[in-house]
Amino acid sequence: MKLKKINAILSMLTTAAIFVHIGYVAFSFAAMYDNQLLKNLTARPFMAFACLHAIFAMAIVFFSSEGTRLDQYPKQNVGTIIQRATAILILPLLFLHINTFDLLTTCAQTGKWGLFVVLMISQPIFYAVTLAHVSVSVSRALVTLGRLTSIEKKKKVDRIVMIVCAVFFVAASVAVIKGQLSIFLPAGGAQ
Repeated sequence: MKLKKINAILSMLTTAAIFVHIGYVAFSFAAMYDNQLLKNLTARPFMAFACLHAIFAMAIVFFSSEGTRLDQYPKQNVGTIIQRATAILILPLLFLHINTFDLLTTCAQTGKWGLFVVLMISQPIFYAVTLAHVSVSVSRALVTLGRLTSIEKKKKVDRIVMIVCAVFFVAASVAVIKGQLSIFLPAGGAQ
């Protein structure tokens, strides 16, 4: 149980850090303000917490007897399935996300517009996967930490977190796509 509590704390730190990073990136693109130092200052803590969280989560799933049997209560375990599936998808999408701007630059310079469109679509997919993971994980971390003790409170927290995640998803997707289109489309900006 100690590993689960440590991981729950890491999960909450990761969640806070991702909201800070997404908030800054959305602001940065909406305002067309580029400050690499601030971007890195918001990204690096998130990456550090996320890596530690992933390591602890894998250790719990693979080495702990506390794992959930997903086949036993399928309806109750939908959140667990979403949590694990999104966790798996985050890693490859994260590598793409980190390199997207450079890849978009290359596509715009070489005229590979099909790949450009795929890369643009990958951005909101990454946000959706990451924020879906957050939306099913926050209340579970709070339960593990003993902060939520009733099903009603858990459901209320789930709804609030889903709304916050939806707002961040829309804000980031619109700001980033609009900003990147204005940068990379021939009539839209510097090339």
